[in-house]
Amino acid sequence: MTEVVKQVEAAAMVSQTDDDQGVVHGGGGGGVEERENVGGEVDEENQKFSFKNFLWHGGSVYDAWFSCASNQVAQVLLTLPYSFSQMGMLSGLILQVFYGVLGSWTAYLISVLYIEYRSRREKEGASFKNHVIQWFEVLDGLLGPFWKGIGLGFNCTFLLFGSVIQLIACASNIYYVNDHLDKRTWTYIFGACCATTVFIPSFHNYRIWSFLGLGMTTYTAWYMTIAALAHGQAPGVIHSGPKKLVLYFTGATNILYTFGGHAVTVEIMHAMWKPQKFKYIYLLATVYVFTLTLPSAAAVYWAFGDELLNHANAFSLLPRNGFRDAAVILMLIHQFITFGFACTPLYFVWEKVVGVHDTKSLCLRAVARLPVVIPIWFLAIIFPFFGPINSTVGAFLVSFTVYIIPTMAHMLTFRSAQARKNAAEKLPFFFPSWTVIYVFNAFIVVWVFIVGFGFGGWASMVNFIRQVNTFGLFAKCYQCKPPPAAPALPHH
Repeated sequence: MTEVVKQVEAAAMVSQTDDDQGVVHGGGGGGVEERENVGGEVDEENQKFSFKNFLWHGGSVYDAWFSCASNQVAQVLLTLPYSFSQMGMLSGLILQVFYGVLGSWTAYLISVLYIEYRSRREKEGASFKNHVIQWFEVLDGLLGPFWKGIGLGFNCTFLLFGSVIQLIACASNIYYVNDHLDKRTWTYIFGACCATTVFIPSFHNYRIWSFLGLGMTTYTAWYMTIAALAHGQAPGVIHSGPKKLVLYFTGATNILYTFGGHAVTVEIMHAMWKPQKFKYIYLLATVYVFTLTLPSAAAVYWAFGDELLNHANAFSLLPRNGFRDAAVILMLIHQFITFGFACTPLYFVWEKVVGVHDTKSLCLRAVARLPVVIPIWFLAIIFPFFGPINSTVGAFLVSFTVYIIPTMAHMLTFRSAQARKNAAEKLPFFFPSWTVIYVFNAFIVVWVFIVGFGFGGWASMVNFIRQVNTFGLFAKCYQCKPPPAAPALPHH
């Protein structure tokens, strides 16, 4: 192990003296790749195979792809048919592709900014051993403390509510297998279960979980597609969407949320042995996700139509059998994984606040992380509105966190001719002109601000307030079937 460390340090010294390479050459190393994690372990990429590393320690391109694809679509898979009922079939299909492309582009911009930040810092002699780079640090290094504050605020709030949504989804799903307990009680139970994610050190350690998680969503998506087609159209089914602007933009914002799940992009990149290879991974992950979201949402909407307007969770309408129960259980496990994905960056931030981020003691870090879970648990109990909460988070948080802020940060970082000339990453082959990139980035900022934040924020808040007025805060069992009426007493 000592010899490996010496090789890594020697390679890093060679890399730092080569101004043309920096981080883009092997992720900060010369011929040997540094595997960086908070626990302080450093391994050689071509180290001997071990079963533990195979399951636990990932950093390859494939690991990053599985992480992106698995994390991008989780419980939202079950709410997309609900969005189709609000928007109509055609708009639902078109906007999925549209926001998928926009999301892939902004993930690419984030990767470019990460490489730019890391290459600049390493040329200054900085070392990121035992330190996980996060998005707000990238913004701080490239644009200053003002942008750091914006990035930290939006990113942490989004990840907080992203974790809340996963917890709500757990309670919503398990209810369709076991309705002996109400959804609020299930939220208590799964909150305790999800708290165990404090023991997962970093994104390196999600290798097997990402692989399994993607398999689970794949099964669920194709189960939904086949089950809906086998069920056929419900008697008297109506496809009237879109009927109201409020519903239309609520559905559109849920789709914006669907393809805006890259708030953990920087952390996934940092877990890679060669982060410069991340550039097109998110796009490839999105292409695969299309094979899950498009058929399943279209098939369920075709089968049930407007009935979905009052059933945000597609499981509530699909016939109960062993296949459906299997899908529910698999989604529960996947939501546990996604909860960990969303919470891990929050754990890192909190560790840095309380000063334990660099410690090698996993138990100490786990204990320090526990306070992060408490507000998530509490918010999931206050706002159990599975479906509508997605659109609200999409409009007010995703719009800025993963669309507007990355595009503006990219434009400001490379606004000078000198910055463009010295950029660590050259222009992509499909956008060979900086002018074209700036025009496209400006379009994204304007579109998402007006349509996503403006109209989407208005529509999602109207819908969210309606849920509060209908079910109340701390709703015991959101959208549950009402108990059967008691039999009338005989009249004498």
